[in-house]
Amino acid sequence: MSIDKKTIQNLRQDYRSASLSEEDATESPYQLFEKWFTEALKAEVLEPNAMTVATCNTNCIPSARIVLLKGFNEDGFVFYTNYESQKGKEIEQNPYAALVFFWGDLERQVRVEGVVEKVSEEESSNYFHSRPRGSQLGALTSPQSETIPNRQFLADKLAKLEKEYEDKEITKPENWGGYRVIPNRIEFWQGRSNRLHDRLAYVQEKDQSWKFERLAP
Repeated sequence: MSIDKKTIQNLRQDYRSASLSEEDATESPYQLFEKWFTEALKAEVLEPNAMTVATCNTNCIPSARIVLLKGFNEDGFVFYTNYESQKGKEIEQNPYAALVFFWGDLERQVRVEGVVEKVSEEESSNYFHSRPRGSQLGALTSPQSETIPNRQFLADKLAKLEKEYEDKEITKPENWGGYRVIPNRIEFWQGRSNRLHDRLAYVQEKDQSWKFERLAP
């Protein structure tokens, strides 16, 4: 390799932009998430809704990928995908997931852990038909996570679908829709100097209320 080991070891950034205190904590973690997400929007962070989604199969082998958050409220965090993709199959086998948002410009990250459920067919359909036409056709075109022979395979299939649905409403695939991650734990991380970062974790109690605690960095 051409990159020297010491070059990687010496990559450092001292975080000094903000702090996270107990006084900043809100009654619900969703309120604090909304505040941070709004600040990420105002800071023009590149795709602030980009998040890592980590899933695990029945053999306890994890996998992770970046997807886009498409909604959140007190019920949880929603994203859309092909149900027959790797993550879809793993969620079917093991309906738990972890999410990570990283907003480097603000020196912040948020970790979410919880159970996963499908959103309603109506909600999936409404979102599908709100997408750009090209994205709708893309969902029909791609057999997500499956092996394909080459790029031309996708181009040919897309061209066929464009002709098939010319001047027609595009039908949402049955194997495409939304998932909602319903958290039982949400952690907020604010970078601080000397690696003594601020970490506040919200944990859901049996009565569905939330308590928060400070964690060592």
